[in-house]
Amino acid sequence: MQVIEFDKEKCKLCYACVRVCPTKAIAVKTNEEYPQVLHNRCIGCGSCLSVCSPEALTFIDSTLEVQNLLKSGVDTIAIVAPSISGEFPDITDYRKFVSMIRALGFKYVNEVSFGADLVAAQYKDLMSDFKGKYYLSSLCPSLTAYIQSFYPELTENLTPIVNPMVATAKVVRKKYGDHINVVYICPCVSAKDEARLHTGDGRVEAVLTFTELRKMFEAAGITEHNREYSEFDGPIGHLGSLFPISNGLLQAVDLDESLLNGEIITIEGKENFLDAIKQFSKYTERIRRHFNIFYCDGCMMGPGTSSGGEKYLRRTLVTEYANKRLKAFTPEEFERSMTEYTGIELSCSFKPNDQRIAMPPAEKIEEILKVIGKHGSNPYLGCGACGYESCHEFAIAVAKGLAKPEMCLTYNLRNQIEYIRTLKGTNEKLAKTESALKNSEKTARREQQASQDANEIITAMLQKLPSGVVIVDEHLKIIQANKTFVEILGEDARMIDEVIPGLASADLKSLLPYTFYNLFSYVLKNNESITNKDTKYHESLLNVSIFPIRHGKIVGAVIRDMYVPEVRKEQILSRINEAIHENLSMVQQIGFLLGEGASKTERMLNSIIQSYRLDEHNKDQHRLTEDES
Repeated sequence: MQVIEFDKEKCKLCYACVRVCPTKAIAVKTNEEYPQVLHNRCIGCGSCLSVCSPEALTFIDSTLEVQNLLKSGVDTIAIVAPSISGEFPDITDYRKFVSMIRALGFKYVNEVSFGADLVAAQYKDLMSDFKGKYYLSSLCPSLTAYIQSFYPELTENLTPIVNPMVATAKVVRKKYGDHINVVYICPCVSAKDEARLHTGDGRVEAVLTFTELRKMFEAAGITEHNREYSEFDGPIGHLGSLFPISNGLLQAVDLDESLLNGEIITIEGKENFLDAIKQFSKYTERIRRHFNIFYCDGCMMGPGTSSGGEKYLRRTLVTEYANKRLKAFTPEEFERSMTEYTGIELSCSFKPNDQRIAMPPAEKIEEILKVIGKHGSNPYLGCGACGYESCHEFAIAVAKGLAKPEMCLTYNLRNQIEYIRTLKGTNEKLAKTESALKNSEKTARREQQASQDANEIITAMLQKLPSGVVIVDEHLKIIQANKTFVEILGEDARMIDEVIPGLASADLKSLLPYTFYNLFSYVLKNNESITNKDTKYHESLLNVSIFPIRHGKIVGAVIRDMYVPEVRKEQILSRINEAIHENLSMVQQIGFLLGEGASKTERMLNSIIQSYRLDEHNKDQHRLTEDES
């Protein structure tokens, strides 16, 4: 059965639970971040619950299970541990919390103190008839679970007597019949697991801790102020009310605990618990005493009680409660009850459930000691911060897969020092890199400013050029164009330019005829320049040069209007110089090439003459139009 639950979302990775667990049932595997609960090793002691401040670890909640039992239609009986008097100092009279328990829906409310009296009598008989065998008491469920799992060879030394919970379940079943539900209300978490081990008339359907009982009271709005007195249902116990105090059950039957002649030693508390079992195992025949062992400082301090409880205050409340009960005690009635229920079978047996892990090889342990920096020193010493008695024990746990090196304090400190050194070196490198980046940033800003200045200069120069300049992308969308280009295109382009300066993003296909913009497509596709191509555009003759800027992506063009006087003069001079150069080259060739060169010169000169005549014709036409108007 799973008693402890783990919520990874709440875990802060402090590993306090790992360190405090007596059975190392909470393990941190190598290369894993979060701990995990090994339920087969858990004894339900609750130590982990008390150190987990973010409450990532909790015990399984039985409130819903109990509510379902109360609604089942079957009579449900509450059997209540006498330590309840130490849990509820805020309730002035025990009869009030009996009434409050009934108000939850329980048919009967019985006290476990009578079951404790029956068990105490069995202990008295066993201890009085000594036959050379020393026993470990089986009153604490955490103890019996620990012995069965980690000292299985001592299982036969557990007293073969049921605990008061089971004894009381047998009593109420004999009194009310077998077809009832029994709920044990107590301070013990381990009892939740203990209850599942018993069948027949000793079975317990659910275990409710005191903290869970408080939660049910709160949910139902039940307080002592709205309840009348109510007594426990019989049979009523006697000194069994002292059971919450570790040696209370022994005093109930006057078992001798004296130092000189006592037969039993009572041990309580985690550290004493572990040490006592170890010494009982090693020195049984030397110590020659029965051990009455409790994991907690008495049942009144169990993990199912409210946090912050003070041991001696609770002890006082328990004894005051017992004294109050004794005032109304009727010996005759008690004897009759003891006689009536003495025939109940209270014997039991325990079975080994070995959960020990085989000892790892010595070589592996030595390797781990080297990793944590303990090789060469005395490994049987240790600071204990890891939760193990020595560095050697810790290394064994790591080798078994129950812990990881990071749980060692000195290992962590050494790693932190190395990390700090590395971090310091890294910080120095980062500082240098930061300085270099700042210098690079300054340089980049200067270059950016220079680039911006250059761009502004180039843009200004572009606008001043007498030739039209246009740059387009792969979709023939205009990236940039100067004023001359806009003027060459005419009125429609000027209107667009007023709205979108430079015709940015305008579609060249909507501004130029197909034969013209197709030249741009050709250059984009073939990555070849077109130089000094004369192209007719409306009434103008344009000289066009188109060249690739970025292959297949961007092209630029320089366009000159041949009818502009400055351009025409430039073209005349250029073409005459070209003709002279051509003729000088031709003269040096073979004779028949001279004729070919002359012919080419003639064609070029005729072209120039035609250009002049066309210009004069246009001027005459313009004058005639003005005269007519």
